[in-house]
Amino acid sequence: MNYTDYDAFPVAERNYKDTVFRMLFRGKPALLSLYNAVNKTNFTNAEDLEITTLDNAVYMGMKNDVSWVFAFELSLYEHQSTVNPNMPLRDLFYVSGILQKMVTEKNLYSRRRVAIPTPRFAVFYNGNTRMPEKMEYRLSELFQKQTDNPELELIVTVYNINPGMNEELLEGCRLLKEYVQFTTRIRENRKYMDLQAAVIKAVDDCIRDGILAEFLTAQRAEVIAMSIFEYDQEKHIKQEKEESWEDGYADGRKEGIKENQQRMLLLLQKMSENGEMHLADKLQDEAFLAEMYEKYGI
Repeated sequence: MNYTDYDAFPVAERNYKDTVFRMLFRGKPALLSLYNAVNKTNFTNAEDLEITTLDNAVYMGMKNDVSWVFAFELSLYEHQSTVNPNMPLRDLFYVSGILQKMVTEKNLYSRRRVAIPTPRFAVFYNGNTRMPEKMEYRLSELFQKQTDNPELELIVTVYNINPGMNEELLEGCRLLKEYVQFTTRIRENRKYMDLQAAVIKAVDDCIRDGILAEFLTAQRAEVIAMSIFEYDQEKHIKQEKEESWEDGYADGRKEGIKENQQRMLLLLQKMSENGEMHLADKLQDEAFLAEMYEKYGI
């Protein structure tokens, strides 16, 4: 499969709620490849796919990762690096918003049934916590009063995509497989270097080894900044679970992470424009980083 099949990885908008996963699966051919891998199908007509990913944040500053309608199904797929049993509730919010937009011109008071695509929910998990290869989360598990026959149910299938897990799925979607290889390299690098250096090395090594090479080359600065932000956020979530922080402190840390990520992205863009990306490895040195921020007035 040639990467041109993925719409040549359109340049990402400067949206700091975006993730590398969302950037990768922005185009129709990429989404169809993911659909085929999950459903073990071989569809090729990507233009028949209608993207329905929500444009606006709908839950705690986050939007759904990717969603689309294809083959009379509404697929909502998420990527998670932390364990999240509340995913069915989040997906309930997401799917409600999507369906509301889809039926806005329909008469819901009519005697005729309003047809909607069949919703399907999946999560691709690649965090450090040990998880089964495949499992389900159910909305009814969150109910305060358990019943044998819940009148509202939503089932999310969780696929563990860490190395050695769901290999048939990963082989079916080259883009997802190489995304796992990229994130695995960051985690391996983190064992002996700081986060920033780990991300930069993973990006450069993957480009050298032909892993997401065209995507990483085209959007190097964005990927580095977003990866740093994602792993900082993951660390923050873990710390938040382990400690009982005051709400104000937690909010302040979130804002600090976002601000640092934005500064780093702007700096990398300035360096790229001035042909200084060969100096990116030096950014792990705090003195050099401060010097570059001062140089560009960031």
